[in-house]
Amino acid sequence: MDRFSAVERALRGAPPHALLEAVRDALSTHYTAVSVDLLMADYATTMLQPVSTLPYTGDPVTVHGSAPGRAFGSQRPHVESRPHSADVRAHFPVSVRGDRIGVLTVRLPRDGYTPEVERELQDVAEVLGHEIVVAERDTDLYVQARRASRLTLAAEMQWQLLPGRACSRPEYEIGAQLEPAYAIYGDNFDWSTSADRLTLTVTNGMGEGIEAALLTNLAINALRNARRAGLSLADQAFLADQAIYGHYRGSVHLSVLLLSFDLATGEAEVVDAGSPKMWRLRRGKAEPVELEAQLPLGMFEDTIYTAQPFHVLPGDRLFFLSDGVYDVASPAGERYSEKALTRAMAATRLLPPSQVPHAVLQELAGHRGPIDPDDDAMVVCLDWHGRQ
Repeated sequence: MDRFSAVERALRGAPPHALLEAVRDALSTHYTAVSVDLLMADYATTMLQPVSTLPYTGDPVTVHGSAPGRAFGSQRPHVESRPHSADVRAHFPVSVRGDRIGVLTVRLPRDGYTPEVERELQDVAEVLGHEIVVAERDTDLYVQARRASRLTLAAEMQWQLLPGRACSRPEYEIGAQLEPAYAIYGDNFDWSTSADRLTLTVTNGMGEGIEAALLTNLAINALRNARRAGLSLADQAFLADQAIYGHYRGSVHLSVLLLSFDLATGEAEVVDAGSPKMWRLRRGKAEPVELEAQLPLGMFEDTIYTAQPFHVLPGDRLFFLSDGVYDVASPAGERYSEKALTRAMAATRLLPPSQVPHAVLQELAGHRGPIDPDDDAMVVCLDWHGRQ
């Protein structure tokens, strides 16, 4: 058995809570590693927190300006420059299908660090990421490691609904983020892919706290139930609308944007039910996409929804924004203008989608200043590559 297979086997056989110990022992045995650490990205993707210090997380590492942060941001191995040291400290991104989880840091003798070893350690980091995702069904350890502070109960409920913060396939890449990460309200996003289609859901919730989280939970699960039953996009909206109206009798409603993309052609269907805003960046020009507005979900009984056609081209970048983005005000009361939003979107055109939402939300925070936000803000970025 070769050394990579031995490490992989050790990870797959490790208890859910002991993945770090398993990879540490295996890399020490098979790669003569001096030390091994696992850093998890927090919910706001601003800090990398060491798993080994739990349950009392200490000495987090900033994503911006640190050596592990460079590996996390670039999604490539980064080796620290230590010319007079006998050891090499290398950092490897831990990701699963484009969703950035954290960083694996390995220190090993300089003469043992070769291009082949680097490739194998990057593969080890990828296997570790998959094992973390599976282990989270049985342990809270890695979820705890993502928390720089305590989540509100509403935020806990919302984060449990999300499919991840990024996803990539040859045809597309998605990046998404909610802020403030530790006290979000009713905004949400969801996606699902098959061999032929991508379905994307973006919701802008009504209300605050637990009530907003309960409404969003009902809507997302109703939409998933309809989607998994094989219903059309319009019928998915209809079923969720009936579920919300049946429970709340019209006292609350929820805005949603439903999209279904054909991966082979880029032809799409859209249901705009009082939706979040959609923008398109094409050939460097950002512009809002005007859709046929329909009633939000749960407002009236027996609302009929229709899907309208939409088309994306290879190279298109789509943005989906909740009202917490375009309604935010500065300390002087000035609204975040479309001009400023267009500038922020264009400024991120060279970033991968996984980094775009955070960059736009940072621009938004600069406009808001020290004032605490009175609504959550959501940014979803979709890059369309098309099928070759």
